[in-house]
Amino acid sequence: MARLKIDKEEMMPVDGPRPFDLEGWIATAQFEDLVGLVIDMAADGRAELRVPFRVKLSQGGGVMHGGALTTLADTAVAMAIKSLLPEGTIFATTELNTTFLAPVKSGWVRAVADVSRGEGRNFVGKADVFDDQEVLVARFNSNFRVARGQGFD
Repeated sequence: MARLKIDKEEMMPVDGPRPFDLEGWIATAQFEDLVGLVIDMAADGRAELRVPFRVKLSQGGGVMHGGALTTLADTAVAMAIKSLLPEGTIFATTELNTTFLAPVKSGWVRAVADVSRGEGRNFVGKADVFDDQEVLVARFNSNFRVARGQGFD
């Protein structure tokens, strides 16, 4: 069995200032860059993101891993929320559900997300995920919450 080589710098906890900066308010972070997400649009509570099928994102059966599809959808909803909030607002996913409808074996996968404002600090998001033949491959629903003390109480 091959042993993984781990870079200890990458395993350090992030307390205080981050060791990286985002290019802008609506930008992918380190994990999303690692996965290969591309933001095509984020405005007015809607977002479209895509990711290419890659062997490294597949599971043992040769289809795109459900975690990669969920990452795409979750990040698309997050970008839709960012398009509505002031820069620097802190928020997080509190609940999510993905229903997988068809396998992805090649090409690009695209998530189309939109959000609505819930009560108080809550946002409700949904995303439909399509393969490059426009086949609906997953449906995603989520709840997000803005952190306390940011004027959304």
